[in-house]
Amino acid sequence: MSVIQRGFRGKLDKFFDLNRDLTINLRIQGRAIYDFTCFGVDSSGQLSDDRYMVFYNQLNSPNREITVALSQNMARFTVNLNRLPTFIDKLIFTASIDGSGVMSEINSFDISLEQGQSVTSQLGRELFNQEKAIIALEFYRKDGWRLNLVGQGFKGGLSELLAHYGGVEDKGSSPTQPMPQSVPLKLSLEKRLENEAPALLSLAKPIRLTLEKKKLTDLEARVALVLDASGSMYGAYKRGIVQQIVNKILPLAVQFDDDGELDLWIFARRVKRLDSANLKNYKSVVPVNPDSLGLDGADNNEPAVMKDVIKYYQDTKLPAYVIFISDGGVYYGSRIKKLLIKSSVLPIFWQFVGIAGSSYGVLEDLDTMEGRYIDNANFFALDDFESVPNQELYDRLLNEFPSWLKEAKAKGIFDPAVRSALLERYKRDS
Repeated sequence: MSVIQRGFRGKLDKFFDLNRDLTINLRIQGRAIYDFTCFGVDSSGQLSDDRYMVFYNQLNSPNREITVALSQNMARFTVNLNRLPTFIDKLIFTASIDGSGVMSEINSFDISLEQGQSVTSQLGRELFNQEKAIIALEFYRKDGWRLNLVGQGFKGGLSELLAHYGGVEDKGSSPTQPMPQSVPLKLSLEKRLENEAPALLSLAKPIRLTLEKKKLTDLEARVALVLDASGSMYGAYKRGIVQQIVNKILPLAVQFDDDGELDLWIFARRVKRLDSANLKNYKSVVPVNPDSLGLDGADNNEPAVMKDVIKYYQDTKLPAYVIFISDGGVYYGSRIKKLLIKSSVLPIFWQFVGIAGSSYGVLEDLDTMEGRYIDNANFFALDDFESVPNQELYDRLLNEFPSWLKEAKAKGIFDPAVRSALLERYKRDS
């Protein structure tokens, strides 16, 4: 491992094979929310092709010469320098504060370049004052590719960085738009989590980014979580995995829900509606031992809990977004199908999620299920819920919900008269 200091300049091929992918890790320890960006600029230092700005709203360059994976206050960029087009003369890796705070308040800024061996550095807060953005390092062409550990600050944050490199910040759909108009949403959710549940604060940013991508920032909806409590799930309750699921879904409810709470059901052979989860009780609302509720964990009766959810939401004036957790063993296929057909004329969207299980049965056939008024359900399985990045989780959870919402509005599901007529028709047909 080699350690370098601020101001270092040197040839990259001294450390790395430039024919192979190189990983650049940037991590800030601090209280603020941080954005990380790679600018690919031309010989005049300008962002002449905005497809080479890689950040939270554009995770890779056109041919994946640059990619980024984001998690809480950390970015992992992967770069293949020899695949970059010749007009890209320099790559600039930056960090900026999203919201309040300045760089002099960070605890540390750790940088590492990895490819078998590693080159590391750390930028301390004593290097900065009122800056809201940092140019951490640069790769630039000069007799090959060279490295410059910069550590330069900007007071204007990402907006000033954009202007510095010739980017244009507008209100349209340009991929270089840092979406400043999202601030009210961010503050609404983040401030609530910061004040009432700081342990969940890191979830605010990936939720915000997903809502912006899906155009759901202004949506008001009911949010529910249905939890499988059959015997095979007991280990997930004891290990705290189910509690983690509640933790990650609750902020969606805080953002979406008309009452800021997450409606909860738990089921095995029997069904129980739990107290709704909120930012005050979320740590205790789900039992560590579900057997204490008398649900009879010998079976998982999905139709029973689905009927209860449908009854609860059938007259709602708002969309109901229901996340349904199962570890498999889904055997009541025909009954589940009938309930999905029946509820396809109601303002209920079912997002089924498989958690490290098998035998999901009818849930794996939702895309081809016939007889529904509209497609009202989606399913995906996770091998390991604990290891899935938050951004990916929220993107997948909200993948099909926006298209259902659009079609449901277009076909009159939120109109009580239309819905009543549809219910009568489906009742006769069944």
